[in-house]
Amino acid sequence: MRTHTSVGQAAFFVVWAALIAADVAFFFSASLSSAASASLPLTVLALLLCAETSFLIGVWASLQFRWIQLENPTIVAALERLLFACVPIAAPAIFTWAVVSAVGMANASYYLATFSMVFYWLFSIPRQSSFKNRKQDAPWQDTDGILGPLESCVHALYLLFVPVLFHAASHHATLFTSWASVCDLLLLFFVPFLFQLFASTRGALWWITRDVRTMDQIRMSNGLVALIVVVLCLEVRVVFHSFGRYIHAPPPLNYLLVTVTMLGGALGMAAHAAGKVGDAVSSVAFTGLAVLVSGAGAVVIGFPVMFLPLPMISGYYAARFFTKKSLSSYFTFVAIASMMVLWFVVHNYWDLNIWVAGMPLKSFTKYVVAAVIMAMTVPGLALLPTKLRFLVELGLTGHALLLCYIENRLFNYATMYYFGFDAEIMYPSYMVLITTFLGLALVRRLSVDQRVGPKAAWILTCLYSSKLSMLFITSRSVVWVSAVLLLAVTPPLLLYRDKSKGGSRMKVWQAYFHACVVAFSAWLCRETIFEALQWWNGRPPSDGLLLGSYILLTGVACIPIVALHFPHAQSAKRFLVLVVATGLLFVIMQPPIKLSWVYQSEFIKAAHISDDDTSIYGFIASKPTWPSWLLIATVVLTLAAVTSIIPVKYVVELRALYALGVGITLGIYISVQYFFQAVVLYPLLVATIVLAAVFIVFTHLPSESSTRVLPWVFSFLVVLFPITYLLEGHLRAKTFVDDEEAENFTNMLAIEGARMSLLGLYAAIFMIIALEIKFELALLLREKAVDRGAIHGPPGRSSAFPPKSRLLQQRRAHAAPTFTIKRLAAEAAWMPAIGNFSTVLCFIICLIVNITLTGGSNRAIFFLAPILLLLNQDSDIFAGFGDRQRYFPVTISISVYLVLTALYRIWEETWPGSGGWALDIGGPGWFFAVKNVALLMATLPNHILFNRFMWDYVRQTDAKLLLTLPLNLPAIIMTDILTVRVLGLLGSDVLSLRSP
Repeated sequence: MRTHTSVGQAAFFVVWAALIAADVAFFFSASLSSAASASLPLTVLALLLCAETSFLIGVWASLQFRWIQLENPTIVAALERLLFACVPIAAPAIFTWAVVSAVGMANASYYLATFSMVFYWLFSIPRQSSFKNRKQDAPWQDTDGILGPLESCVHALYLLFVPVLFHAASHHATLFTSWASVCDLLLLFFVPFLFQLFASTRGALWWITRDVRTMDQIRMSNGLVALIVVVLCLEVRVVFHSFGRYIHAPPPLNYLLVTVTMLGGALGMAAHAAGKVGDAVSSVAFTGLAVLVSGAGAVVIGFPVMFLPLPMISGYYAARFFTKKSLSSYFTFVAIASMMVLWFVVHNYWDLNIWVAGMPLKSFTKYVVAAVIMAMTVPGLALLPTKLRFLVELGLTGHALLLCYIENRLFNYATMYYFGFDAEIMYPSYMVLITTFLGLALVRRLSVDQRVGPKAAWILTCLYSSKLSMLFITSRSVVWVSAVLLLAVTPPLLLYRDKSKGGSRMKVWQAYFHACVVAFSAWLCRETIFEALQWWNGRPPSDGLLLGSYILLTGVACIPIVALHFPHAQSAKRFLVLVVATGLLFVIMQPPIKLSWVYQSEFIKAAHISDDDTSIYGFIASKPTWPSWLLIATVVLTLAAVTSIIPVKYVVELRALYALGVGITLGIYISVQYFFQAVVLYPLLVATIVLAAVFIVFTHLPSESSTRVLPWVFSFLVVLFPITYLLEGHLRAKTFVDDEEAENFTNMLAIEGARMSLLGLYAAIFMIIALEIKFELALLLREKAVDRGAIHGPPGRSSAFPPKSRLLQQRRAHAAPTFTIKRLAAEAAWMPAIGNFSTVLCFIICLIVNITLTGGSNRAIFFLAPILLLLNQDSDIFAGFGDRQRYFPVTISISVYLVLTALYRIWEETWPGSGGWALDIGGPGWFFAVKNVALLMATLPNHILFNRFMWDYVRQTDAKLLLTLPLNLPAIIMTDILTVRVLGLLGSDVLSLRSP
């Protein structure tokens, strides 16, 4: 428990340190920007806002720590109250800042008002504290909520006045220049005021009064005034400003009729929503108001006077539906309203010969009218009995399809037409977001109310969610392919979800069927995948990349099937891992492949760039990539063996074939890809990789003859190392002997580069062998310790294995029955010796590469010395090397390497041109050598003591430590050789490690 608390405290301080560092970085970046010099007050306010936001993030993160909740309950409650009090003030400003940065400052005050209303609804409505216990049946008290009256009052004032003040400050020059500007001020005050009155139905204004009747009176009186002001301002700001061309009544009759229509409709709907329409008198008044509003609206839009009774009848049946709940009245209203919508479209748009969204306006309006009629019909269908629920589902699905089609035409075609121009986009992105989230909210609500079934909810969710793909990919078919892909991927998440049952509802044949559907759906998305890859890379993707993306998409889309419904099926998990890995390999390697017979798409064929086009039009032609198939085969075979798809653990013959196959494919890949000019070496390189693969595989999974064969395999591997290294340089040098001198120099550089590549290859092979032997020996020691504990343990525990012992028992059960790790330990005493030889050889090769490439860098030894941690205790050279001495080779190699490097640097500086071994006594070279050698010798005692300590872990006396420490200071201060200074610093640092 104490350990968990200490870890939690460390995480707590790390979170706050990261937030403070972010604030400091933001402060310096903001103070150095050009905006800081332009407006210092705004910069200061921005810094304060960011600091407050970081503080609130830290408060929220602090509340997530369990140890704080247990040890400081009062502080936790105070932090929760502080968080709820400050977030509705800071968050709207942050979100408005982000939106303004994206779309501009023109409507910033409306963005601020919108976000203020959202966060007011989330945080200011009374909510019970998560850290206070209250009885379920106890009445609500003022102290039960998170916020108090003061915080709630501040939130209300912020919602009402801050957007208005922000608008006044940002538009002070044009604040009262027109009626539209005045209406902006009034809307920014009264729209949040109306929202606040609506929130009071959920208790938002509890701090004013708890009396229900008094609050209802406040809500009605203030709401009436606010509604009148909002409607009048909307007439000026929206109706006459944007839709004046559709108002056919002459002034001043138009103002009167529009006011009657909007104000009457708003008052009627508000009265019905408030529950004021109930008795006979109010119903008659409501019906008359609906008839009046319908007639006035028809006159406003220029509806023929002779057909004026139609809209009035429509209003009558609409009012009858609201008062009597009559479905026949509603469908009568829908029929008449549909005729009016059709007349309005024909009257205003039918004769216009223009193109909208890639089609004639006449055709486009047909889809719009159909969508409007279906939108009016669906609410009536939702009130039908449960047996007729399929009509609601059909109506919602049809409307969603029409909406997807209309928005796809408006957004994608218009965006493509206006791309690169400054003209205003016909259908903005935020409209796609609004309709998407409104549709998802509607589906959620209908599903909760059981108005639609799970299948319809699944289809509608996929259709509405697919519209979001338009915002990321510019393609005319992206909506439909996204919908098909979502319909194929989401059944495990949405369709087969049953919370009442713990098991899976999906059967095996259903899983296979859905996997095939997912693969087919991903194939239908090929053009979208192609366009996305083309946008990302800036050029058409290769066929290998396209195929890899398809395989990867198919594998990722099948994850929900396996993870949610077949978590117990190991074969399904293994196959899924293999598919995903294959897709990733195709994406990374991009092997050459011709997919023209698979992807029958004119779009992909037209965008494809042939090799001739690449060479003609200036792209750099890449070298042949066919060897990548070999690497893909190697990785896929390895994954198949690791996941037991290929049972190499149980069948020795398969194990041998696997080792040979992996060795051959990987050997050919390395030879062709990195040694393509040395064809003679291909057999040697392939043989080297094959031998290494056989040794590693049969060391990890031993067989009956492993102890006799593996030493010979390793011997052949070691013999091939000098042969390949010397043969490569000799053959290449003999080939270039007749070339010119400049070409010979270039060829010799190529030979050295190839030799370094060979050294790196063999170093990697020997390191892998040493690591494998280290792993097997550690496993052997662990099993031996467990067996010893099982033999000498108490009899009562013989039947109940500890967790590690149980895992080892399982491992024994899965191992080959003819050969065990114990027999390997008894007959294969060569393993530690081979591991040590591989470790030392790898270390020496890495030192040679370091000296050749970097000239003997001091920093490299700190990365190379940990290789010696792979040394093992054997019966010959490292007989006394145990677990206590495992760090001794690392430290001694660092010290010896730095000492030898320092001596070489002194010799190189003293005899730079090999001009002889003699030095003038008293000369500058003699003084340089003597001084630095003496300083080097002064650092040795501390290193000797430290390495002795790393061998026997016997601490030295304080007197020795105090005597050796000052010897490092002259080397740090006075030396001319950097390596000597590094030795001095290391000697000073290791003193602290050896001090008690």
